[in-house]
Amino acid sequence: MELNISELFDKDVLSRELELTIEDEGFYYGGEYMKFLQPMNFSGTLTRAEDVFILAGKLHCLLQLTCSRCFEKFPYAVDISIAEKFTNNAVGDDEIIFINGDIIDITEILENNIILSLPIKRLCKEDCKGLCQKCGTNLNYSQCQCRDDDIDPRLAKLKDMLFTD
Repeated sequence: MELNISELFDKDVLSRELELTIEDEGFYYGGEYMKFLQPMNFSGTLTRAEDVFILAGKLHCLLQLTCSRCFEKFPYAVDISIAEKFTNNAVGDDEIIFINGDIIDITEILENNIILSLPIKRLCKEDCKGLCQKCGTNLNYSQCQCRDDDIDPRLAKLKDMLFTD
């Protein structure tokens, strides 16, 4: 979704209230497709202070993520505060996003903020047991029959010493 900020160049208008619902299918990040289960809802303001435009508000959406342990899909609620600065003057400040013209692509800005808010390890639940390393069974739903007696061959003699009959 693109915001036209041309009306904020007028001296009389310094701020604009925003209530946006952005329909988007999803986006790719790090080789994973992040699907939106609900539209993005943004409420906030776009304010002009000299030649800098400030976008501030709250973003709410529901994403579908993949668990890092069991690879199951799960819903993840995003509720974050957004604070971004824009300018159409070539300024050397790294924290101000340069825009060319009177249009701000807000969808890209919101997606970038969502990416920054995502947890590094995405878990469907805190106590997710993951998959069995041998057979691939999802240990959240069933117990596998794999034996857990992998012994380093260099230490096999110690096992024989400890467990003699």
